[in-house]
Amino acid sequence: MIHGWSALGGLTMAEWEDELERWLMPFLDRLGHKTRQRMCPLYVAGLIGPGDRKSIQPMAERLATGNYDQLHHFIADGVWDASALESELLNQADRLVGGNDAVLVIDDTAIPKKGERSVGVAAQYASALGKTANCQTLVSLTLARGEVPVMVALRLFLPDSWTSDLSRLKRARVPVEHRTARSKPEIALAEIDRAMAANVRFGCVLADAGYGLSAPFRQGLTARGLAWAVGIPRHLKVYPVNVKLIWPITKVRGKPRKHHVPDILSIAAEHMLASAKWKTVSWRSGTKGRLKARFAALRVRTADGPPQRIWDKGQQHLPGDEAWLIGEQRASGEKKYYLANLPAATDLRTLAATIKASPPCVTPSSISSFGHRLNGVHTAENKSLKNTGANRFCQSSASRLSPRPPSTPPRSAAAPSR
Repeated sequence: MIHGWSALGGLTMAEWEDELERWLMPFLDRLGHKTRQRMCPLYVAGLIGPGDRKSIQPMAERLATGNYDQLHHFIADGVWDASALESELLNQADRLVGGNDAVLVIDDTAIPKKGERSVGVAAQYASALGKTANCQTLVSLTLARGEVPVMVALRLFLPDSWTSDLSRLKRARVPVEHRTARSKPEIALAEIDRAMAANVRFGCVLADAGYGLSAPFRQGLTARGLAWAVGIPRHLKVYPVNVKLIWPITKVRGKPRKHHVPDILSIAAEHMLASAKWKTVSWRSGTKGRLKARFAALRVRTADGPPQRIWDKGQQHLPGDEAWLIGEQRASGEKKYYLANLPAATDLRTLAATIKASPPCVTPSSISSFGHRLNGVHTAENKSLKNTGANRFCQSSASRLSPRPPSTPPRSAAAPSR
C-alpha cells in the first residue's frame, strides 16, 4: 500500500495502485529481483504523484514508510543491467504509438548544473536557458504519433573536456566503453540502430538544425534506408538539382585535372529559395484553429559530397544526393529551412505536414523539465557519493522511467500540484 494520499474522486488510491502495478508489470518482469520489483512501483509513483520534492527521502516518507534504505539502494547502490528495461520500453512504446505514420524525433536538451563533478558537466549551450552555461547535455529520442509522444532514449553526451581527461573519467567512474569521444549525431545514430533492432515502427526521422547540419548524420539515415526531414541553418550550401559535373577548363599549363567539378557553384539555402514561389499551407488543427504558415520547396542536390578544389574557390564539397529544400515563413516573419529525402513527387502540403509532425509537447524545454525531475530524485545518491569524491555514470535516464501511465493518481486536498 502506498501511504499518505487520500482519494479525491475517480479511482481510489488502492485502485490506482493496482492499475499502476498492472501497467508496470512488463517492466517488473524484466527486473527479475523481488525487492527491485517491489521498489520500482514506489519509485515511479513518487515521480508522477503529488509532492514537489522528488528526492529519495521525501518520496520514501510519502510512499514507503520504513523502507527508505531499500528505496535508496534501488536508486543509488543497486547494480543491475538496464538493457532489459530499455528493450521493454521500446516494445511498449511501439505498442502504444508505433506505426508507419509515427515519427522518431531526435533532439537534445541541457540540465543546468553547478560544480564540476557531475558526469559530462561543462560550459556548453543550454537549450533550457538559451545561452552557454554550465550544464549536462543529453541526446533524446521520442517516438510520436499524432499528439502522443513517448520518450524511448535519453543518453548523456560527454564533451571534449571530459573525453580528453582520463583522470577525470576515472574519478567519476565512467565505464571504459563510454570514454571514447562521440558527437551527438553519432549517439543519435547508435540509438536509432537500437530502436531498429527492436523492430520499432516509424515512418520518418525528424531532427532540428543541430543534427541536420551534420552531413554524416543525414548520410547515415539514408544508408539505413530511412526517410528523414531535418532542420538546417540558412547558410548551409546546396546545388541546383540540374547541376552537372564537367572537366575544368584552364588557361594555364600544367598537369591535366583528374577530377570533375560542378558547372555551377553551391549557394546558401536561403538564397536558393529567395526567388521561389511561397504558398500558405495548413497542415493540421491546433487548439486555436488551423495551423498554417507560408512554405516553399525546391528539389536540390546537397553539398555534402567529397571535398574538391574548384577553380579559385579552394576546397568545396561536390554535389551529393538529391533532396527537398523546404522553407517556412512564420507569422512573425521568421524563416526556417529544412532538408528532406522524401520522394520527388511529394506535394507541398505533405512536405509541410512532415516537417511539422513533431508533437507540440516534444520541445527542448519539456525534455529539460523531464531531466530536472530525474536529476532531483538522485539528490540522496549525490550526497552519499560526495564524501568519496565519486560519481555514478548515468548512461540512460529514460530506462528507469517507463512511459506515463494512462491515468494519474487522485490528489489529496492538501497535496500541492507539481
